[in-house]
Amino acid sequence: MESIIQVKGAVNFQITLDPTVWIFDDRKLDLEKYFIEKPEEVDPDEEYIEKAGKFWSREIMEGATFPPTLKTERNFDRKQMKTGTFGIKIEPFINNAEPKEEATTVVFETNAGTQHRYSIEDAKKLIFQFSKDGKILNEDGPVYLLLRDGSNYENPIKGIVGIQVE
Repeated sequence: MESIIQVKGAVNFQITLDPTVWIFDDRKLDLEKYFIEKPEEVDPDEEYIEKAGKFWSREIMEGATFPPTLKTERNFDRKQMKTGTFGIKIEPFINNAEPKEEATTVVFETNAGTQHRYSIEDAKKLIFQFSKDGKILNEDGPVYLLLRDGSNYENPIKGIVGIQVE
């Protein structure tokens, strides 16, 4: 089974996604908790301003900090990585591909030959599930497509192998 997904079509940058490395991505979502705890929507501009303000205040009070060392780097919870069910939001991938101005639709292609169409704005709200119980999705993978509210969590769109922007 091929685990690579290409984003192609009416985009400025055709990109290739490899779901096997997302387990190490800080943006991954623990799906067992994500749909239970309602995610809080945060405006990216407000989040940036808040983080920049905290950074500036710390710089003034404490001075410059040194780059991370092995002692300060973020550690991954290996047990959770081996047993958890994870997903990742699709929005950053669509944004990085930069859909052209005339593009209006994102088509998710499955290994069964079916297509699932969403407007670009709706597609950005979707989630790729890339693991279940600590294992990659070998059978019907490489990823499942989940709605933002989790209403299809028990019956996701399986076998997503390509993304076409039209």
